[in-house]
Amino acid sequence: MKIEEVHFHPDYTLEIVADDGRVGIFDVTPYLKYEAFAELKDRSAFMQISNRGYFIEWDCGADLSADTIKARWQLKHDEKASTHKKPVQRAAVAAPDLIAQADSAASNRTES
Repeated sequence: MKIEEVHFHPDYTLEIVADDGRVGIFDVTPYLKYEAFAELKDRSAFMQISNRGYFIEWDCGADLSADTIKARWQLKHDEKASTHKKPVQRAAVAAPDLIAQADSAASNRTES
């Protein structure tokens, strides 16, 4: 994976955009207990981040590889997957429940 974009958030998470369109959130908080990341507890130091493609690096020297990020991020949006899914399919799966709810609501109104 190659990192296209990295955006920091005040809660010590990073929003990562990969070269294949996936977008995920990476939580840096667990790393702050390690000496190499200690300076990042200062939010101004945390904001001093650079994207190096296959790793990200802070001005203090701490860095994370794209492989580490990929192994531990929480996907937020997968552009490739979303192009293969059809919204109609998702609606069709939900339709029986919606129909049952509508029928129930209608019968409740007629009984009142």
